[in-house]
Amino acid sequence: MPRKAKPAAQATVATAAATTGVQYWLLKTEPGEWSWSDQARAPGGVAPWDGVRNRQAMNNLRAMRPGDRCLFYHSGAGAASRRVVGVVEVTRPWYEGGEGEGKEAAAGGAVDVRAVGEFRNPVPLGDIKKAAGEVEGMKDFALLRQARLSVMPVPARIWDWICDAGGGFVQDGEVEDEEEEV
Repeated sequence: MPRKAKPAAQATVATAAATTGVQYWLLKTEPGEWSWSDQARAPGGVAPWDGVRNRQAMNNLRAMRPGDRCLFYHSGAGAASRRVVGVVEVTRPWYEGGEGEGKEAAAGGAVDVRAVGEFRNPVPLGDIKKAAGEVEGMKDFALLRQARLSVMPVPARIWDWICDAGGGFVQDGEVEDEEEEV
């Protein structure tokens, strides 16, 4: 059977990884299950990203390497809750099983991620949709094309746009100055 060509978004992520070694991803979570606050409060800001059952999402987790950066996305029932709120970094690549017991834990796996920083301004899904006509590759971004996918690659250009739209992020331990010095 012939192989399908890589979507443009995945090809861009692969190109970015080849030049910088860092890949970019987006991780979705229901804030009632695991929120940015939960991630930031975890010991050292590090926690496993697990509970993924979709095969494509699991393959994306398996492709992650330490140092890769991920957008932390709150999904939810209300449109106002769907937004990118921060950045995490992969600290441990895919491993089987997890802390749980039984068949369910053994069937899955996880990567460990560390909180890097919270966006100064969360980036709502509505703003990302509006940018689809303006930002190259945004129309093909998995967040807009595969709305139910929980782990997806992020092309470098879209990563940059989202980070800019969020006003950058405050890194752990960084003190945010009210006024920049000239």
